[in-house]
Amino acid sequence: MDEVLDRAMQVFRERGYDGASVDALQEATGLTAGSVYKAFGSKREFFIAAYDRYVSERRKLVAMRLAQAVTGRERIAATLYAYLESASGEDGRRGCLVVASLVEASTLEASLRASVAATLADNRAGLTDMLQEGQLDGSVRADLPVEPCVDLLLALLQGLRATGKLRDPADPDGLVALALKILD
Repeated sequence: MDEVLDRAMQVFRERGYDGASVDALQEATGLTAGSVYKAFGSKREFFIAAYDRYVSERRKLVAMRLAQAVTGRERIAATLYAYLESASGEDGRRGCLVVASLVEASTLEASLRASVAATLADNRAGLTDMLQEGQLDGSVRADLPVEPCVDLLLALLQGLRATGKLRDPADPDGLVALALKILD
């Protein structure tokens, strides 16, 4: 099942929900239309399963990076590097399923849009925690306005994933160093 979801995930990442036809999903997964509907009930349910797996796998990758970080600032840097890595090479060209879904948010049905909004809210909460942790441990300026900084970092992370569809980031270390300057 995970292999089928991984293959479907690639189709949704590259084409988005609306652009992913059942024919494309069949071709990618090797399932017949009947098998797709038998296993998942609908394209919508197939998408939800692939989306949930995608988010879970991405969170594991970021968590591995964060395990090495000690301060809030280091955790933010580790998050930036994780996103830069995902925005590079073949993985970057496939795109981000969250970003693809954000782009389509106005056309998605309410429950799918809510799922994407929940993912973004979780990411935002994680960044808020890292910034506040950094303020407490002294690695982030204590008087830094957290809310606008979180919004800026979130936009940067999603933007990296979006532009990764066309090109690799030019200077990852320079980008991280520049982004961290806003914490000073």
